[in-house]
Amino acid sequence: MSARDTDWDGVRLHVVTGKGGTGKTTVAAALALALAAGGRRVLLVEVEGRQGIAQLFDCPPLPYEERRVAVAPGGGDVYALAIDTEEALIEYLEMFYNLKRAGKAMTRLGIVDFVTTIAPGLRDVILTGKTSESVRRRKKDGSFIYDAVVMDAPPTGRITKFLNVNDEVSGLAKVGPVRNHADTVMKVVRSPETAVHFVTLLEEMPVQETMDGIHDLAEVGLPVGAVIVNMEHAPVLSEDDRARAAAGELDVDEIVRGVKAAGLERDAEPVAGVLAAEAGEHARRTALQRREKERLESIDRPRYTLPLLSDGMDLAGLYDLAAALRDQGAA
Repeated sequence: MSARDTDWDGVRLHVVTGKGGTGKTTVAAALALALAAGGRRVLLVEVEGRQGIAQLFDCPPLPYEERRVAVAPGGGDVYALAIDTEEALIEYLEMFYNLKRAGKAMTRLGIVDFVTTIAPGLRDVILTGKTSESVRRRKKDGSFIYDAVVMDAPPTGRITKFLNVNDEVSGLAKVGPVRNHADTVMKVVRSPETAVHFVTLLEEMPVQETMDGIHDLAEVGLPVGAVIVNMEHAPVLSEDDRARAAAGELDVDEIVRGVKAAGLERDAEPVAGVLAAEAGEHARRTALQRREKERLESIDRPRYTLPLLSDGMDLAGLYDLAAALRDQGAA
């Protein structure tokens, strides 16, 4: 699938957020693989210091440098960067104030922690700034180093504040390098080159946080991307069977006969009881998913769905999710 066949033609910075537990890091990694397919070069950036990317790609903890972590289908490359706030601050001081030696002394004195504690907006400027610099960076021939950058961003509840760095630094600096740097970051974040994607589960709280987060982004003029439904449970019973299971009206005797036919005659009745209970839970979950899907339909943004992987998440599963995103036009 070519870039013009996707929903994100022209987007070069994909910010991925989601409520904790929705699998946003997994989705960010899968999206990076999907975008890299066909010979493209993509950078996957982590800003929370959890080394989640290294775990997903089964590699040692990432240093503060860009390293290739995967080869995408068709020969593309995924690079990863785990941003270290302390190192990034030193880099920032060197770039704008020529204070590299002072920066290293500051880390020993604990002033880095002091600065990022009393001025948390500066920390976000540093993290978003490092990412936006990767988006803008070019080769000598003028072409971009990376075809796309994917950021595994903070959770939904913090994403608007994290990205809206202009407001965050307004009390810190009206002019000067900090102000100029924030303005440069916001030019990237507010541009058509950026899309903020929300990862959710088909459950009440994640869906509500997604809807609230999209509203908050729109309120401050930040670009909303897609809604990515993760870990959807595929129905395994017919609609009629689910209705009977939810009402507790399954024919347990029929289930017992089926269990016996499968060769479990000795434990047929207790097994049948467990199966009936699981069928009821499955029916309730499927009904919940349907209800939450209907809520998401009120959001006028592209929506992609990723399945629950029955074998758990591993590197092969990550490639499967990337393929699912490509098939749906996400990359």
